[in-house]
Amino acid sequence: MTEEKKSQIIRKLRKSLFDKFNLNTIDNDALEEVIKQLISDEVKDEYITIEEHIEFSDRLFGAIRGLGILDSIIKDESITEIMINGPKDIFVEKAGALTKLEQTFDDERQLEDIIQKIVGQAGREVTQASPIVDTRLPDGSRVNVVLPPISLNGATVTIRKFSKTPMTVRQLLKYGSITSEVAHVLELLVKAKYNIFISGGTGSGKTTFLNAVSHFIPHDERVITIEDSAELQIEGVDNLVRMETRNANASGSGEITIRDLIKSSLRMRPERIVVGEVRGGEALDMLQAMNTGHDGSLSTGHANSTTDMLSRLETMVLQGSEGLPLEAIRQQIASAVDIIIHLSRLRDKTRKTMEISEITGYEGGRIQVNPIYRFVEDEHSTLEKVSGKLVRTENPFQNDYKLRLSGINEVI
Repeated sequence: MTEEKKSQIIRKLRKSLFDKFNLNTIDNDALEEVIKQLISDEVKDEYITIEEHIEFSDRLFGAIRGLGILDSIIKDESITEIMINGPKDIFVEKAGALTKLEQTFDDERQLEDIIQKIVGQAGREVTQASPIVDTRLPDGSRVNVVLPPISLNGATVTIRKFSKTPMTVRQLLKYGSITSEVAHVLELLVKAKYNIFISGGTGSGKTTFLNAVSHFIPHDERVITIEDSAELQIEGVDNLVRMETRNANASGSGEITIRDLIKSSLRMRPERIVVGEVRGGEALDMLQAMNTGHDGSLSTGHANSTTDMLSRLETMVLQGSEGLPLEAIRQQIASAVDIIIHLSRLRDKTRKTMEISEITGYEGGRIQVNPIYRFVEDEHSTLEKVSGKLVRTENPFQNDYKLRLSGINEVI
């Protein structure tokens, strides 16, 4: 049976359900029985396989109680990203390649109903008056929604899926993102409470990498995570406080920003503050936290290189306090950030750690950067497949003060 024929049957069954039953008064078990009987009556004159019967039942139940066709797409572990450009265009990413699916939503109304379910589960709100929202699914997957009239194609939804099992350093080693030597160095830096900033472009794996590195945080510390949408999967830390922002309501009040949460976290006796991503004026508050005794803080940001990340931090701090002189901002950054790890998504769609650098200070009007590891492609690389590894530079590691303070005598 073609996908178009299946969709026609689903639409007809869905209309019959709404016309004949008050679905708010039927529990899930009873709804499943009603759906089975309805399918049997509808297709009694057609031959359908057991698999198709189960598919009809799942899709119909999902349309009423779940997320419709999204339920089966989300369950597919091979899919890493879902892009919905209106009700008729659904694209997914598998192994770095984009594919258009045959499945479609019945109409714009069905898609918008599912969007309201998604944002409602996370206590968010999206309307034509406030048509853009960032939220998450119950499993932590990141969701961005843009409604008409802003989105001309119809309602647009982008879902960045996250694995049900948190990313570990062992997996990064398996994927070739880092080497065992680098993993050991990262463990030393995290345990010695260096302030670490992870930079990279869209889809480079910043949050995934942050999740992996966070496993090195000692389990007896008090950690506070701050995010736009809670997606970090820090495990093994009992004294963990997770906070996320809140959008303004329809009347324009009730907004809680990253800046608000960082300021509040400073009164909660944190030993480490983990900010999922800095995009604006909250960079100033994060740097001030790093400079006021909250060593070991971690964060991420969008940038094309290590030096670009430093420039973007300057711009973000200016957004938070326009009156600050540029020299003071650079000194603040140089004093607060110890390590920058830059990630990239390469031409073959693999994600690699491109550079690990230390910030050694501020001199001559510039923040001093000392690269410790750099990714070097080997001679076997091709356009289709990039091979290489992180290589230790000849530059000595200079800021070993925190290592010695932590009783670590190893040389990085």
